[in-house]
Amino acid sequence: MKCVICNRETDAKGYCELHAKAYQNINERYVIWKEALETSWKEYLSEIVKNQLTGEWAREVAKYLIDSGEK
Repeated sequence: MKCVICNRETDAKGYCELHAKAYQNINERYVIWKEALETSWKEYLSEIVKNQLTGEWAREVAKYLIDSGEK
């Protein structure tokens, strides 16, 4: 199976090892953002994409999640 973002080999969730780690980090940190700023998932993902300090893998995952409408 290929990664939905970069076509590398994937795990069962559809992400390669690098994008899977970025996805995990995005999800874990959303709990903190949501508590502190009462931010929606879509707003949070948009902030990740806009932030120039965000890593490439996380930015790609956030863009994919926005485009796919995943919640």
